[in-house]
Amino acid sequence: MKTTAALLALAASASAFAPLQSTKSSSALNEFANGYVGAEGPEPIPFSPAGTSVEFDPCGFAERAPEWLPWFREAELKHGRAAMLATVGFVAPEFFRVPGEAYSFEAIPKVIDAHDALPQAMIQIFGWISFLEACTFPALANMNEYDRAPGDFGFDPVGLFPTDPEKQKEYKLAELKNGRLAMIAIGGMVAGASVTGNGFPYLP
Repeated sequence: MKTTAALLALAASASAFAPLQSTKSSSALNEFANGYVGAEGPEPIPFSPAGTSVEFDPCGFAERAPEWLPWFREAELKHGRAAMLATVGFVAPEFFRVPGEAYSFEAIPKVIDAHDALPQAMIQIFGWISFLEACTFPALANMNEYDRAPGDFGFDPVGLFPTDPEKQKEYKLAELKNGRLAMIAIGGMVAGASVTGNGFPYLP
């Protein structure tokens, strides 16, 4: 089971495509990936044709399936957000636990073992994830109508999202890059914990 979880986590971490805009425009359609943030680079990528991450799209998804770009960005943001939460949720129990003997350090010394040791809890977690995902179906079904930007569900209870367009772009890019990093990180963390059998930092 732990090996399967590690493989699934690694597979889930391989997701990154393109981002955000709420209206169609001729200028945006002429830009790479509809002008979504994330193609600016300039992080180095040794095996890319340009040598950097600028407009990095080795499989050509942006050109081959432009109508799917909003869906690609929606999926990338969702996976990135889930991965960011997962990295915190994977490390935090190494230091403190919720009340209850079943969740104690004595009952489950290593966090990776919770997957097999707490099947009922896992069912509840997947149940709530499925419920939240189902709540987004109407928004996804209307994605191609461009009545909202990919990843924008109008949820900002403390008003962190700025009103300045340049600041908005910075926030979107920061979320995107941190999400991409988190997708890789959670895959490595689960794999490291499974292979080594050790807790944080999951080294031999």
